[in-house]
Amino acid sequence: MQPADTRRGGEVRQPTWEVVAVLHPDPFRDIDRLAAQLLGTSPGSARVPLAMPMDLYRSADHYVLHADLPGVDPDSVDVSVDGGILTVTAQRSERSERTERDVQWLSCERFTGGYMRRLSLGQDIDADHIAATYHNGVLTVTLPVAARAKPRRIEITPGAPEETKVIEPSDSSDQHTTT
Repeated sequence: MQPADTRRGGEVRQPTWEVVAVLHPDPFRDIDRLAAQLLGTSPGSARVPLAMPMDLYRSADHYVLHADLPGVDPDSVDVSVDGGILTVTAQRSERSERTERDVQWLSCERFTGGYMRRLSLGQDIDADHIAATYHNGVLTVTLPVAARAKPRRIEITPGAPEETKVIEPSDSSDQHTTT
């Protein structure tokens, strides 16, 4: 700290002090912040995932979604479609050891609680024929492509185009016919 200028027009005033803050970088704080952003956790708290990890790809005439839900009871998994939105919810139950009084936890990082993921479905999905399976902690949802969205070949017929007449509306007595 240094005293500020104390002279003003020849009169002497009490010295005032300027406070200069010196910041020291903390590389560990930055690493903790980066880890928290990547893992969806904050240091010292229980591990909480941002969302269920998933893969989505198209194979021929359907899309396939794989979502990892390790340790989730299959009865708690729910897949629904409402208004063009696919919603996947699941619940991972709390472990029974957490409620026991004689257990001393040394580390508790596995997530317990609810998962939810929503995906907007396009017009090319046949929502009436979506199917889902759950095996070994992986949820697989098959989303078939609607018939109207599948690529199709249009047959070309040889021959002269048919004569088309278009009558355009006009004023009172003036009608135009285009051939």
